[in-house]
Amino acid sequence: QVDLVESGGGLVQAGGSLRLSCAASGNTFLFNFIDWYRQAPGNQRELVAILTRSGNATYAESVRGRFTISGDNNMNTVYLRMNSLKPEDTAVYYCHTKYLTFGDRVQTADAWGQGTLVTVSS
Repeated sequence: QVDLVESGGGLVQAGGSLRLSCAASGNTFLFNFIDWYRQAPGNQRELVAILTRSGNATYAESVRGRFTISGDNNMNTVYLRMNSLKPEDTAVYYCHTKYLTFGDRVQTADAWGQGTLVTVSS
């Protein structure tokens, strides 16, 4: 079992910055990446950034150069630093991972945080 809890959302003016945090607990050795998704009202959830345990980071085109994903050595906490925020970045931001489960066979399960709201005013 892996649990994720986000924090750090809030209201910021366009051009400002925020840092989101994702705290992982439970059997954190069972996953190899954490990613951030966001969902704006009326839109589908979209992938924003991924960080692997080996330290590789990948970004959506819409945030590349403005957002930075990072984490501590054990990936117990993963951050999303968001700079030069735009009104279109307004969304609920979720952290997510897939972790191994062991029953009759090895499978994967999804863990999602509850989300944190980021609002960027123009």
